[in-house]
Amino acid sequence: MISHTTLTDIRESTKLVETTAKNIEALTVCGYSEDEIISLLWLRQHYQSGGSDRAAVVRYLEFLRYLVMSGQLEA
Repeated sequence: MISHTTLTDIRESTKLVETTAKNIEALTVCGYSEDEIISLLWLRQHYQSGGSDRAAVVRYLEFLRYLVMSGQLEA
């Protein structure tokens, strides 16, 4: 967990892959805590920049996203 990082730090960071305030606000509206948002954004950055075994994880995350977007799984 990256507890010392704040949402403000994430908004200002240029290292994260195209993270915008909209993404953070959308996650907040969905009920994610600050720690969960930080973790999700860190994972996004890690896997978009070539994290280990990327393809399998991306497929899994895309499937989870599909379930949430289609209302079959609550966020």
